[in-house]
This record gives sequence, C-alpha cells and structure tokens, in this order.
Amino acid sequence: MTFFRITLLRSAIGMPRRTTDVLKALGLKKRMATVFHPVSQSVAGQVMKVKELVEVQEVDRRLTKQEVHLQRKPDPGYYVEKKGNAEFVEQTRE
Repeated sequence: MTFFRITLLRSAIGMPRRTTDVLKALGLKKRMATVFHPVSQSVAGQVMKVKELVEVQEVDRRLTKQEVHLQRKPDPGYYVEKKGNAEFVEQTRE
C-alpha cells in the first residue's frame, strides 16, 4: 500500500475558510507539519484544493515521528574523530 506524504509549507492565514477547512480535514495545523494518508481519490482531491500550500510525495510506508525528524535534521558539518580531552588528561598526569 502506498501513502501520500503531505507537508504544509505555507500558512493558511488570509485564505478562504474553505481552504482552511480542507487543511484541517487533512490534519495539517502548523507549518512544516507532515501527515501520511493512504492513496485515494478523495485525498487526491483534497490535495488539489490546497496544492499551492503543500508538498506531496508518494511513499511506500508511513514514517514515525522520529524518522521524519531524523530526515529533516541537518548534517552538523563536522565529524569528531577522537576526543581531545583524553589526550590532555594523559599528558598532565606524566
């Protein structure tokens, strides 16, 4: 079974009530929130109503909150090869 991964990218402030009601029906309340829905015509129709505000991907399975968080977490930009503090402690003991 495949799923739609729907992420709200833009706020619904200033949009008609009909648009905000569609977002509520999809379960999207805050920006950058992600929800998963099974692929169906009704969900596809709801997505088409708010296509300017959301990003949609088709995925094979639902991801947990932790998996979604880890995907969004940026690379720290550095890697720790070994701790420098251990070398400092050894040198002071000599």
